[in-house]
Amino acid sequence: MTCLLSCKDFLTWLNDHLDDPADQQCWARVREHVDACPNCWVIYDTTKKTIQVFKGMEPKAIPDDVHQRLMSALTRKLATGAKPPATH
Repeated sequence: MTCLLSCKDFLTWLNDHLDDPADQQCWARVREHVDACPNCWVIYDTTKKTIQVFKGMEPKAIPDDVHQRLMSALTRKLATGAKPPATH
């Protein structure tokens, strides 16, 4: 991927490289974009904080009743023909 010029490019980069910004020149372009784009700054900041919170936490099992309610809700949504969110 070439270095970022658009918000879509930023989101692609975020998915692929947030934990390991190996290319320092590209990382500099990312920072420039994030500093200039309020929407991307919010996404970047929130994602970074979320990762910091969850790193090091031990996974926990979902209680059976919560699992059952979640599966029921998903089954109802799929039965109504709800489409999953687009990923682009």
